[in-house]
Amino acid sequence: MKREDVRNIAIIAHVDHGKTTLVDEMLKQSGVFRANQEVAERVMDSNDLERERGITILSKNTAVFYKDIKINIVDTPGHADFGGEVERVLKMVNGVILVVDAFEGPMPQTRFVLQKALALDLPVIVCVNKIDRPEARPDEVIDEVLELLLELDASDEQLDCPFVFASAKGGYAVKDLADTPVNMEPLFETIVSSIPAPEGDPDANTQVLISTIDYNEYVGRIGVGKVDNGAVHVNDEMVIVNAHDPEKHTKVKISKLYEFEGLSKVDVPSATIGSIVAISGIADIHIGDTLCAPEDPVAIPFQKISEPTIAMDFMVNDSPFAGQEGKYVTSRHLRDRLFRELNTDVSLRVEETDSPDCFKVSGRGELHLSVLIENMRREGYEFAVSKAQVLYRQDENGKVTEPMERAYIDIAEEYSGIVIEKLSQRKGELQGMSTAGSGQTRLEFLIPARGLIGYRGEFLTDTKGTGVLNTIFEGYGPYKGDIQYRKQGSLIAFETGESITYGLFNAQERGALFIGPGEKVYAGMVIGQNGKAEDIEVNVCKRKQLTNTRASGSDEALKLTPPRNLSLEQYLEFVDTDELLEVTPEHMRLRKKILDSTLRKRAGR
Repeated sequence: MKREDVRNIAIIAHVDHGKTTLVDEMLKQSGVFRANQEVAERVMDSNDLERERGITILSKNTAVFYKDIKINIVDTPGHADFGGEVERVLKMVNGVILVVDAFEGPMPQTRFVLQKALALDLPVIVCVNKIDRPEARPDEVIDEVLELLLELDASDEQLDCPFVFASAKGGYAVKDLADTPVNMEPLFETIVSSIPAPEGDPDANTQVLISTIDYNEYVGRIGVGKVDNGAVHVNDEMVIVNAHDPEKHTKVKISKLYEFEGLSKVDVPSATIGSIVAISGIADIHIGDTLCAPEDPVAIPFQKISEPTIAMDFMVNDSPFAGQEGKYVTSRHLRDRLFRELNTDVSLRVEETDSPDCFKVSGRGELHLSVLIENMRREGYEFAVSKAQVLYRQDENGKVTEPMERAYIDIAEEYSGIVIEKLSQRKGELQGMSTAGSGQTRLEFLIPARGLIGYRGEFLTDTKGTGVLNTIFEGYGPYKGDIQYRKQGSLIAFETGESITYGLFNAQERGALFIGPGEKVYAGMVIGQNGKAEDIEVNVCKRKQLTNTRASGSDEALKLTPPRNLSLEQYLEFVDTDELLEVTPEHMRLRKKILDSTLRKRAGR
């Protein structure tokens, strides 16, 4: 049986192509907000970090009504690091809207998300967005999308997908570029006519596949999924089973049931096939679980989530300034917080190590882990992290293999030489090079994932901030040999105290400083980057000795170069294998793992 009053869709795209803005407009035009209501931009990006960075990190559910038809919408992230979010929400929907920028055309992540949708045999609506951009080229983009569909072996039905042209910012969509734009109605019409209604058997035994987990301090874990068969009611006795874990068989009771309307969850007494529901009150619910009627529990198959490729050590902060700024500083606090993150993030792994104060945390990429670090920092946690390391595997012949990335780089022609040189040093292999018009070059590299660790900052410097670097996980390949990450050494503080202008003035001749005057430092703390390859100890707490022949004002005023203020990502890129990054709610400080200089030299030998 089909349920004609519901449509379930996911919005997928490359990062920055306008998914979240498009959802905003659909919410506004379907009457979710009052006419005079103040609405923030990108209203779906509810997390502070998402707002600041302008990216979507977690997939979100919402629903709008169009002519008595309820359209459930899932907004997904565009970054490769959050690909795990995209893979699993596609199991909840019956079709996707692929958003493509009218100027950039299909990008690496467009290929990744489209591949996932086609593999699940989902019908596609292509929405060419930003057609109001002055340099938009919608006609060429249509051809590029069709070429991509052919490359990915789309079926005839998928190739015959409808195209809609929109400006999410302008709040309109048209089916033909010659039409006069009015509002988003053509997009709503296309969804209703092209996306199939959800099917299922309302009289069969209940089956609900959990595709996402939400977490709320008050009610605990909330499972979000689609009712595939039967109906679900509050107070129903159910059984949890899992296709990947045949042993699992847990009896539970549904205490609360919600459906999505606009931006909120609404209590409902029951839900039937095709509804996307949120279920709370079950402590032990996980992604990939199926809630079934106890009479005949059958698990719905669910794809395995891609494995993590890089890892970092998270450890208790043991620097001389430990415990001064953080609210949560012990290993128990750190352990509880990291294991709580597993409630909602399926691509993350947390393992205990030989030391009770250190945990190995593995994720899909540097961005994935840096978002976790930043969230913990804001919540008041104080801890230290090591340099990111890739996770190696052994193939069937016992040879070491490592994760490989395919990197797509768009740069001005004049920078191609330096980028090719730098990536070749990092064991990258140039796979293709093409010109993209207006003096732009596109390079395609196959490179070990560890070759990209710490490269993005250097890349932006080399291309004067104009280059675009996108990567996508390619799989595991043979180990490519050693890579030298950093050609410059560190400037290390010689003693504990407060930095003084006089000491900093002498130190800045050796390299670039990360601190200004009046900052607390400790022996073994990294306070700058040396111009040469070795590490140097400098005394930034040194005062000018005053005597009767040297008055304080007799020399001219000392001029300091402004310090380099590094962001969290830049620190994570800069940190070396013998260093740690100390993270507190107020400061980030680089330090050597061994603070004592004599012990450090001994270990170096």
